[in-house]
Amino acid sequence: MATAEPMTPAAYDRTYGGNGAFHNFFNDFSHIQDPNLRRRLALSEIDKVPFGMYHVRAVLVAGIGFFLDSYDIFAINLVTTFLGVVFWHGAPETAKNGYGGNFGHLPTPVSQSLKASTSAGIIIGQVIFGWLADKYGRRRMYGVELAIIVFSTFSCSLVAASQAISFTGLMTFWRVMMGIGIGGDYPLSAVITSEFAPTRWRGAMMAAVFSMQGIGQLLAAVTALVVTASFRDAFGNAAGVDQCDDVCQTAADRCWRIIVGVGAFPACFALYYRITIPETPRYTFEVAKDVEKAAADIKAYMASRSEGEVDEIIRAKMKRIAAPALNIPSASWHDLYLYFAQWKNAKVLIGTTLSWFFLDLAFYGLGLNNQIILQAIGYAHGDSLYHILFNGAVGTIILVVAGSLPGYWTAVLLIDSIGRKTLQILGFVILTITFCVLGFLYNSLSKGALLALYIIANYFFNFGPNTTTFIIPGECFPTRYRSSGHGLSAAMGKVGAIIAQVISLPLLTKGAPNPCSGNECTPWLDRLMQIFALFMLCGTFSSLLVPETKGYTLEELAGEPPTSYNSGRNGSIIQPPKPRWWNPFSGGQPAGFFYPRVNPNNRTGIMTTPNIRAPEATRDKRGWKLWKHGRHSESQDGTGYAASSSSTRRFAPSRGATADASVLPGWGAGWGRIDRGGSPLAMDNIRLQDVGSLLK
Repeated sequence: MATAEPMTPAAYDRTYGGNGAFHNFFNDFSHIQDPNLRRRLALSEIDKVPFGMYHVRAVLVAGIGFFLDSYDIFAINLVTTFLGVVFWHGAPETAKNGYGGNFGHLPTPVSQSLKASTSAGIIIGQVIFGWLADKYGRRRMYGVELAIIVFSTFSCSLVAASQAISFTGLMTFWRVMMGIGIGGDYPLSAVITSEFAPTRWRGAMMAAVFSMQGIGQLLAAVTALVVTASFRDAFGNAAGVDQCDDVCQTAADRCWRIIVGVGAFPACFALYYRITIPETPRYTFEVAKDVEKAAADIKAYMASRSEGEVDEIIRAKMKRIAAPALNIPSASWHDLYLYFAQWKNAKVLIGTTLSWFFLDLAFYGLGLNNQIILQAIGYAHGDSLYHILFNGAVGTIILVVAGSLPGYWTAVLLIDSIGRKTLQILGFVILTITFCVLGFLYNSLSKGALLALYIIANYFFNFGPNTTTFIIPGECFPTRYRSSGHGLSAAMGKVGAIIAQVISLPLLTKGAPNPCSGNECTPWLDRLMQIFALFMLCGTFSSLLVPETKGYTLEELAGEPPTSYNSGRNGSIIQPPKPRWWNPFSGGQPAGFFYPRVNPNNRTGIMTTPNIRAPEATRDKRGWKLWKHGRHSESQDGTGYAASSSSTRRFAPSRGATADASVLPGWGAGWGRIDRGGSPLAMDNIRLQDVGSLLK
């Protein structure tokens, strides 16, 4: 009788590499055959990876798109005076070949068209690119939208009138095209950043990407200031826009083209990095259902390469076998209906869309009319055209530096600690109060008080709902609909921006004498502020529908049960107390600069059901502690990285030291890697740990 051949150990594909910033997670899970378990373990390591230079580069590459978006959107606000001088100079009877006809002032319908056309294009881009990114992948679309923006921006700077077509028609067309590219950048940058970011700092990374809007506004204002100063002699001889001679008009024509075109140059350098970015492992796992490719892309992500290398034969075999075994629904119209037919999911989409809609009604109603409002409150006047242009640019710089930029970066620092929903509701409430003061007490306030309140409004726009309405839709939807959900939410915001332009300009100038100066040109400004206060109040109520997403992994937010290896908190599973329905600020998990301490004496065994742990057994009685960095700031082996029960082993120290399970979270944990507690497990024990963590 022939004896059976001895069983040979399975050979696992192992790789080498990694550095002090990025652990080689590919080796940890290369032996696991269950695709569901392999997916959750691999994605949990992305959630815990320490904050490193790769994340900084990802923020810069994604942020450069928002820099250009903001530059292009708000630059039109700075060039309207130049456009009026160049294309509408002189009396109506002098109009010829597309030039002249309004005494140097840009007609209100033209101004509305130029400002609203970009928002119309943005709506198209947000919906189309959002769907394409879910259908064909984030990587395939990323870079395409930036190329559209760059090409359209340069085209805008070269527009001129002719006998056959007007300046308004050409400029509107190219601003619609530019808007399509800008719209595509919203869902792509948000989703790519959220799917690559560690859980602890996901909000900060997304807010940092969005904060590049402030940099774009600032550079646009600085560029306008520089070109105005460069042509001081040409503008200094004109008392106003209606008295600009040929030299003045030529200078104005050069100025607006320089202002519009300069913003495209930084974006050219980001095109390469966008085209070569790897596909997000979450998309490859959950939508493409390509387990081997996702694992290889994680390895590429750790090594800062554009794409992972994979054996095509093994890939095809695993895709055929593993794809049907993944417990993730495929995107379809039927699945879409089933998902959003549930009120808990539908209310999130309603909350994100309405919150963004009400926000942009006021945000763009003010932002695209900064020059008009600055003139109304007395900060854009002058004795000559030069001083009018110079003071308008300086006033915009003051608003950005004093209000917008501090608001953006305060949100970056605090959004993971305080929470998205809390910031959004508080921001809407404070903006409601601010606009009520501006609207009902406008005539009794001094110019300094008006400017101060306007700066406060800009600060809380960006510290609150302007940032959070961008972040929450990029987190709260499942991977298969995340980009589409973000694009739809953002598109509703731009619908609000278009409505804002339709109602704000006519209201601002209603009943104004012609000619006029100062606040005579905006007799209805106080009523417009009262309307904006109503919009902010509506935004407060719609924000009650959105969830608090801080501290949760994207899988948990998509409805998957938490596990001990991707819970996103220190220690084993910590079941949060059920949010009280009457408390709008409840929900979320510790993140950012706050994290719970681990009690080393109370740990879950590898065969213990993690979900039955009581919250009191895993939380330190002293409660939450601020980010710590003292005598416990480094682990015993000196690497500074905390042990992880979801990793199969601790980071291998260079001098062979062993890990101490009693060491509290160190520097690496404080900046992104989250310590789960427990003794580090050997590679041979990973399957036993996996079985124990999946028990119910």
